[in-house]
Amino acid sequence: MTFRIGIISDTHGLLRPEAERALAGVDHIIHGGDIGNPDIITALRRIAPVTSIRGHVDTGHWAAEFADSECVRLARRTLYVLHDLKALVVDPVAQGIDVVISGHSHVPKIDIIDGVLYLNPGSAGPRRFKLPITLATLDVTPRGLQPLIHDL
Repeated sequence: MTFRIGIISDTHGLLRPEAERALAGVDHIIHGGDIGNPDIITALRRIAPVTSIRGHVDTGHWAAEFADSECVRLARRTLYVLHDLKALVVDPVAQGIDVVISGHSHVPKIDIIDGVLYLNPGSAGPRRFKLPITLATLDVTPRGLQPLIHDL
């Protein structure tokens, strides 16, 4: 059985209809920060349960409900979520973390380092420079983790 996780970040107050369509049917959504507006999380929660952290633009009173990082267990996998990968202070291998999810750079990226999947879904919000508008999905299957970047 496949458990699909939708991963979005850096919405900066904009939830594109294309993003909502791309996330339709996922089992869980992770937002990697720079939400920009609490209505984004409300809309995402209409699609699936949401785990979200706050980014550096999330400073209003509404953002106090979100931590700087979260460790979540989904489909027997441990995922660590933070906004800026440069702020990672835990040792994922020593902590038994399967996936590290970050945002901030607006650059989509998939890496495997020491058996840990590092996933940045890029930015689904307003275009920054000439960077693509993207989000990611992560399928957890009996055969392993299958990450995919989606252009919006």
